[in-house]
Parts: sequence; C-alpha cells; structure tokens
Amino acid sequence: MARLVEHERNTPYEIPEGTELPVWICACGLSKNKPFCDGSHKRTRDEEGAALYCYDDRARVKVEKQY
Repeated sequence: MARLVEHERNTPYEIPEGTELPVWICACGLSKNKPFCDGSHKRTRDEEGAALYCYDDRARVKVEKQY
C-alpha cells in the first residue's frame, strides 16, 4: 500500500560535529541514498508555499488535500 508523506523542509540537515567532513541528512524525502542527501531536494525549489506534491523519477504532480 502506498503512503503519502508530507515533508515540510526542502533542504538537508547538516551534521557537522564528530565527522571529518560535514554529513548532510535528507529532509525532502526524495534522496535515493537515504538517510543521506543526494541533491534531489533541488527538484523542490520552485514549490508553492503550502501546496502538496507527489514525485516520481520523471515528474511531479500537485495534489489537492482532502480532509
């Protein structure tokens, strides 16, 4: 069963302490290398405010919220 998960952040978290180089943790949910960031968040830069989107490998679709 598919689930729709809402992410409120489209930039990664930096974990600088205790590592030789900074480590970036995915916060957008699109990374193919979770939990690490692979740059996929760049696809989300032009999202509109509170809108909800569904992504696949080729495209995104704006989803209307229904309560």
